[in-house]
Formats: sequence, C-alpha cells, structure tokens
Amino acid sequence: MRCAERGLVVASKRGCKGCGSVTRKVTAPGPRCATCHREARKASRRASHGRWILKTYGLTLEQYEALYEAQGGVCYICRRATGKTRRLAVDHCHVTGWVRGLLCKPCNSILAHARDDVDFFHRADRYLVDPPAFYTIGKVKPDGT
Repeated sequence: MRCAERGLVVASKRGCKGCGSVTRKVTAPGPRCATCHREARKASRRASHGRWILKTYGLTLEQYEALYEAQGGVCYICRRATGKTRRLAVDHCHVTGWVRGLLCKPCNSILAHARDDVDFFHRADRYLVDPPAFYTIGKVKPDGT
C-alpha cells in the first residue's frame, strides 16, 4: 500500500522559507536552509537583546550601537574586548540609573566589586606605581635575586 493510500502525507521538496532556493537542503529545526536559519537566529538574538536593554536600561538598540561606535567598538576601560564573542555590558550608575558606557564583563565586575568607589581606584593606582612591598622588604623576585 502506498503512503497516499494510508493517509500519510509525503514531504515534497519545498523551497527555503528565507531565500526560496530549492537546491539547498532544508534542514531541521525549520523550513530554512542552513544559511537562512543562521541569519534568522542572528536577527532573533539581536531583537531580543534590543528588547532587554530597552526594558532594563531605557536604551534603544540604535543608541547601544551608537555608543558602541563612539567607543571605537571596544570596552571603554580595557580597550581589548570588542564584544564580538560576548556583547559588551551596559554600565550604569546604581544611584542615579544613568547609563555610563559599555564595558566587558571583567571590567564591569571590577566596578561592581569596587562599588563605584573612586578611592578604590586611587589606591589601586598607588599600589601599582609604588608597591608597599618595595619599601617594606625591598624588591624581591621569585628566583631570590
């Protein structure tokens, strides 16, 4: 007995919902070819991020992108993280709620650890420039010299 006689629907070769191509293989999880599926997933993540920053910080996706471009596409503090693998976090003042800029996770965590205390960073600066060990025990290296 054939499939149609048993009431089963035979899958016909459908085109991609995104580009309409019938030569590309349409694979799970949806009616799109792999390329269109990646693009749709990317657009969905972008829209989701836009909704999140609007709800949380009152910042539109366009404002986020403008801030990203104004910072040269890098974390404002370390200038190393680009936000390509993990988006830069929106840093804001916890007292006023004002958005200050975009930071990578480690830099944002440092600010959180310091609780936005400016003196913390002055002490850190003094520590790096003039370490207390130098005038207490002298300059000592691990190799003993």
